[in-house]
Amino acid sequence: MYQLYVSKPKSSWSLRPWILLKELNIPFEDKQVYYLDNLQGQRAQFAQFSPTSKIPVLHHQGSVIWDSLAIVEYIAETYPQVWAEDKKARAWSRSACAEMHSGFTHLRDICNFSPLEKISLPQIPAEVEQELKRINQLWEEGLRLFGGEFLAGQCFTAVDAFFVPVAGRIQTYGLEAYFSTQALAYQQRLLALPSYQEWLNA
Repeated sequence: MYQLYVSKPKSSWSLRPWILLKELNIPFEDKQVYYLDNLQGQRAQFAQFSPTSKIPVLHHQGSVIWDSLAIVEYIAETYPQVWAEDKKARAWSRSACAEMHSGFTHLRDICNFSPLEKISLPQIPAEVEQELKRINQLWEEGLRLFGGEFLAGQCFTAVDAFFVPVAGRIQTYGLEAYFSTQALAYQQRLLALPSYQEWLNA
């Protein structure tokens, strides 16, 4: 069985593979770990199961897979429903996941993932505004191209998992004004997922 090391509810990187496994009903052992105030102590603790002293990390049959995108691809080798069945939708989804994985740095820096809080920002920097507009564009594009309630069609897949933390950030920081009605309806679907509520209540 998969063993997934995560830190709920604060680790947005952990949330991605965790919620994917939950939504697809893929069995796994949930290994909760905790951030420490002492960063050196935290790194020493995480090094016991993570080669980078970071999370998430997946252990499976003697293999150790780190980084959320690598974990998702590893799971997809056994569970193809991780990605959309349609080839075009899969290609689009992987592109969107890669963009999310490596981009949107201003949003991450300014709007830390704090899903249990409500935070008011005095001003939204122009760089963050541009990234929010790009996310809105991506969401509208996926919903339009593949005609479902989720970004790659009717089923929740990896691309949705990668944007769940964004849905939380929109709620935490009151960023709804940057999104269309269609995009906000999608955001609300993500927030309403029972698995996301489970994550918040951990």
